Amino acid sequence: MRFATKSATRGCLCRGWAVRAGIMSKVLLKGLKKIYDNKVTAVHDVNLEIEDKEFIVLVGPSGCGKSTTLRMVAGLEEISEGELYIDGKLCNDIAPKDRDIAMVFQNYALYPHMTVYQNMAFALKLKKRPKAEIEKKVQEVAQILDITQYLDRKPKALSGGQRQRVAIGRAMVRDPKVFLMDEPLSNLDAKLRNQMRAEIIKLRQRINTTFMYVTHDQTEAMTLGDRIVIMKDGYVNQIGSPVEVFNKPVNLFVAGFIGMPVMNFFDNCRLLLENGVYYAEIRGVRFQLDEFQQKALQQNGQKPCEIIAGIRPQHISVGKGELSALIEVSEMLGTEVNLHTRSNNDEVVMVIPTVDLQTDVSMGKTINFTTQPRLIQLFDKTSGNNLIWFDDKSAAADAPVCKQYNF
Repeated sequence: MRFATKSATRGCLCRGWAVRAGIMSKVLLKGLKKIYDNKVTAVHDVNLEIEDKEFIVLVGPSGCGKSTTLRMVAGLEEISEGELYIDGKLCNDIAPKDRDIAMVFQNYALYPHMTVYQNMAFALKLKKRPKAEIEKKVQEVAQILDITQYLDRKPKALSGGQRQRVAIGRAMVRDPKVFLMDEPLSNLDAKLRNQMRAEIIKLRQRINTTFMYVTHDQTEAMTLGDRIVIMKDGYVNQIGSPVEVFNKPVNLFVAGFIGMPVMNFFDNCRLLLENGVYYAEIRGVRFQLDEFQQKALQQNGQKPCEIIAGIRPQHISVGKGELSALIEVSEMLGTEVNLHTRSNNDEVVMVIPTVDLQTDVSMGKTINFTTQPRLIQLFDKTSGNNLIWFDDKSAAADAPVCKQYNF
């Protein structure tokens, strides 16, 4: 009888599996590059060190090179230049089956004529593992993923979320050093995506191994990753924790890509320096920058310049301030109201909590608004780099992180 009962043994199985999967699995990408037909460079000099048991998310728009990078790690794409190390072993010329990795694809890639049990056991059968071992591993993983009751079904009898759990289970039974996931949730509807995202977070806590996860969805990146690698046009733009990339974007692209709704950008602004004090001037209104910003700009030797000022929608307050805007759309969402406004020629989005909201935010109304100076991001108008957080040294090494200060 294949079916095991759900009981207290499930917790024990999870813990046992986590211990067994806890093999050292550090991944190192050194100058990884992919060139097609000797002329099209899809990935430029990726340098990334993934620690053992770390969950790394590669995120960016379509065509940024994130999936190509993952496929080079998997061995499904040839590495044009650079070196790939898994657990200290150079893997450039090692076949995919010998890299001790497991990959979960966007389209599940399940065998339609096989049952769930047979799909999950297939790789182990190819390795000629004993039947008892196969049975034990499949049952163990099925309990972790809560798919024990589906083991005798075929994929066509499963929902999209169930199929994705089977695909993950098929990878888990191999006890890989590294899990690779290529947009595993993109084929699911919004509700199921949220549900499966939570499942992956729980799964990661249970099995405690190294993950590389690719997505175009910044919400997935922010909620899943220990660190996020943000890519554009084959280049890595920033590597950092979710908090770092949200609060300390190194350039305009990262600032606009991370965060929903997207950051507001005010063009034709100025960074002023008067009597040793820095100010950001936005639409003729001066904001004296806070102590940290003052020290950082002074340490960088920053001179007055033209800037693009960035303010997140959540960092705007209404009903006060010298800036004004006309409300074109007002979206009441219960706990907050999203305002789509126009201030001069700028489209400004505001996310305003409704608790204690005293200002009339109806469509057609003109409102005053402001922000805290410490929340203003300062981008160089020419380069698009953040005047405070862009780090020249790490960018030159093709592993850009936000700049660190010691004061």
